[in-house]
Amino acid sequence: MPHIILVDDDANILASVRMALEAEGFSVRSFTDGESALEALAQTPADIGVFDIKMP
Repeated sequence: MPHIILVDDDANILASVRMALEAEGFSVRSFTDGESALEALAQTPADIGVFDIKMP
């Protein structure tokens, strides 16, 4: 299964999307800010990224 990274500043959206993807068997990492996500991606790349386009 692909490894997915989620980035959204809304914790409720992150939790909902993460639960749905994990229920389908995906491996998911989630972050509430872009800086943390970039640091994580530098160490362990993801196959798919889902990003909020309206983050502060």
